[in-house]
Amino acid sequence: MPPPRVNKPPRNEPTTKDEMGSLTKPIKFLDQDYLELLKNCFINKQRYVDEKFPPDSSSIDPQMTLKLKHDQVKWLRPSEIVADPQLIVEGVSRFDYSQGSVGNCWFLASVGALTFQRDIMDQVMPTDQSFSKDYAGIFHFKFWRFGKWIDVVIDDQLPTIKRKLIFVHSKTSNEFWPALLEKAYAKVCGSYADMKSGRVSEALKDFTGGVHIYYKLKKAPADLWNLMDRAVNAKALMGCSTLPGETSEHTLPNGIVQGHAYTVTGVFKVISEGNPVQLVRVLNPWGRVEWTGAWSDKSPLWNTVSAEERKTCQYEANDGEFWMSMEDYTTNFSVMDVCCLCPDFLDASSKCHWTSKYDIRHWIAGSTAGGNNSNIETFWTNPQFRLRIEELDKDCASGKCPENILVSLMQNREIRHRKELPKFSIGFYVYEIPSEMKGVSGKFSSKFFNDRKPIAKTEKLKDSRDVFKFFRLEPGEYLIVPCTLNPGETGSFVLSIFSKHETHLENIPETPKK
Repeated sequence: MPPPRVNKPPRNEPTTKDEMGSLTKPIKFLDQDYLELLKNCFINKQRYVDEKFPPDSSSIDPQMTLKLKHDQVKWLRPSEIVADPQLIVEGVSRFDYSQGSVGNCWFLASVGALTFQRDIMDQVMPTDQSFSKDYAGIFHFKFWRFGKWIDVVIDDQLPTIKRKLIFVHSKTSNEFWPALLEKAYAKVCGSYADMKSGRVSEALKDFTGGVHIYYKLKKAPADLWNLMDRAVNAKALMGCSTLPGETSEHTLPNGIVQGHAYTVTGVFKVISEGNPVQLVRVLNPWGRVEWTGAWSDKSPLWNTVSAEERKTCQYEANDGEFWMSMEDYTTNFSVMDVCCLCPDFLDASSKCHWTSKYDIRHWIAGSTAGGNNSNIETFWTNPQFRLRIEELDKDCASGKCPENILVSLMQNREIRHRKELPKFSIGFYVYEIPSEMKGVSGKFSSKFFNDRKPIAKTEKLKDSRDVFKFFRLEPGEYLIVPCTLNPGETGSFVLSIFSKHETHLENIPETPKK
């Protein structure tokens, strides 16, 4: 069955370690303490005004790149826009909102996926806030940023023109959770304009702290639909995007928008004239403009399936959501992003338990920024990690799961404004450590790499926020070297290891091996 069009009841929140940067103890973004600020508002009998994300043009568009009439902008609280503001009206839904005057479809496509997972939604938007009880014009949201959860405080002043919200707006006039969530994320990005253009995976990962996997749909695996079906059941968040056209967000005759991000909201298999058809359900975050081809809302193909399947799947509302065949999906979309807390769905048969480990380190110019492995003299200076894999369990050792390790590398340039963030091309290499060198401590020198080829590596070094590789390793010891394309490129990174076996990850000290 496809996911329902309304949320399921909330599940219990997963347990987390009570450590700084965890969900239960997030880092205070820009050193703003939500509870302390809320308390001060009550003491001073004032509504909160956020001095670190002020209600002026610096928070909207500091470089004046958006085509807005700034002299007409007024920042209004929800109570100044409508008589009865509510944070949520009748639950959260992907149909609650429409995109506004900034090209952040990638973010809103991620929000659409987020609305399916109430427990994750409650983590991102804590439930202890409203426009009635303890209201003081202050709200807070939690995002996962480069290995740590952060708590982001905002006031509820929203930019408007003629009393209409400029950016994301709800279809229910007095519902404000989409606008406040967008404002909190804009604050993290630096401004609303800094949210223009991006990949669905960025916000998906910031909502979950999970592992990100993507597929180029022209090279998609033959069992992609089955994988998507398992991903839905595993409560993964999914999105997809189209290739850019000659003009920005041009709508093709078939209703697909070029250079645009969408939410994948479900999969379903119907029987059409005796033949099974694999369908994919997709949502345009504009809240309108839909696919008009086969299996679209008014397609005659719906007359070829049973009345029960037609009742389950066919909707004729112009809400931006539509069905299409798997073949049309892989033809019309270029990339699919999947984000999940655990990559169990990747394997259809394995019963192995996945574990994860991560480490946060730095590339430092002149010290630990050695560039890629073609830089013979400096490559060894990159941070090095020793990975030890214990005995495989029976199911994995039998060969039922050909891949058993997923390595993810995410870069962080730690610059306040997202659009000023030039991304390095990043990747990693994996080498097998020979038995005679397994017990030796210290960093491997250039001699180790001279005549040794990696047994695994990223397809190529890419200027993405994160890259990954899914592959197989037998029990033993391995060396992982994350790097940038060129020597001297300074930045921090998060290296994550997802494994089906007991693994040990160690950051090797900087002392080189003789």
